[in-house]
Amino acid sequence: MPKMKTSRAAAKRFKVTGTGKLKRNKAYRRHILTKKTTKNKRNLRKPAMTDSTNVTNMKKILPYL
Repeated sequence: MPKMKTSRAAAKRFKVTGTGKLKRNKAYRRHILTKKTTKNKRNLRKPAMTDSTNVTNMKKILPYL
């Protein structure tokens, strides 16, 4: 059986925590930051966990994480 290929785009965006959950960065922090509040921008800095509905698909894309 051939090797499975990792999606390189997904590999750059997701990391696995010690308990096996997928960690991701939040969106909406690239541009047009002037109209966003300081509190909102500060909360966008913090990483978030991937939703459970997407985890099974992400594990298929990232077989070696």
